[in-house]
Amino acid sequence: MRINKYLAECGVASRRAADKMIENGEVKINGKICSLGDEVDIDSDHVTVNGKTVSAVKKYDYYIMNKPKGYVCTVKDDKGRKTVMDLLPQNVKRVFPVGRLDYDSEGLLILTNDGELTYRLTHPKNEIPKTYLVKLEGTISDEALNKVRNGVVIDGKKTGKSNIKIVEQTRDAVRLHITITEGRNRQVRKMFLAVGKEVKLLKRIKIGELSLKGLDRGEVRKLTNEEVEYLSNL
Repeated sequence: MRINKYLAECGVASRRAADKMIENGEVKINGKICSLGDEVDIDSDHVTVNGKTVSAVKKYDYYIMNKPKGYVCTVKDDKGRKTVMDLLPQNVKRVFPVGRLDYDSEGLLILTNDGELTYRLTHPKNEIPKTYLVKLEGTISDEALNKVRNGVVIDGKKTGKSNIKIVEQTRDAVRLHITITEGRNRQVRKMFLAVGKEVKLLKRIKIGELSLKGLDRGEVRKLTNEEVEYLSNL
């Protein structure tokens, strides 16, 4: 098994984060620093991360959180900011966030030690739909909305098509739902910035049909078996 996949399945980190650990020389197989792409024999090899033995997880844990603004989606933050881990109950085993919501964004976040589910929900090829509530100041033209729907160029690459539905329009602001199947860095904010509109509020409200129903800001609960199965089959 590829070492990054093994670390993900053991609940150490996502595959992407595991790759960074490997690049930094933090991971050893049988006492030797490993490289990206190395294979591990899960029955006989001894794997360590920063000197600590890595063991396979026998039971996975799954949580859903309504992330508030002012928290970062990392296990630790080198700038000393609050992380989503601070919101978990003290008895929760080691889990990590699935994907990112930036510091100023809020809403639905999955946390787990199931590396395969993390990979499924975050890899672009799977095109998992994620829906966000967006608030913009003032109004936005149909022309600008259609540009965002059909894809705009951000960071040198055109975004995929998105579904947009206006849910409230006043003289001072517009609220809308946007569904995308990509997960690029600060993507929704950059998509609207590309048509001259700054996002004032960004909240993820759905992954597929899984929603925040019943969860107040900052609250966390375990996912049900049915919800885990649903996410695994998206």
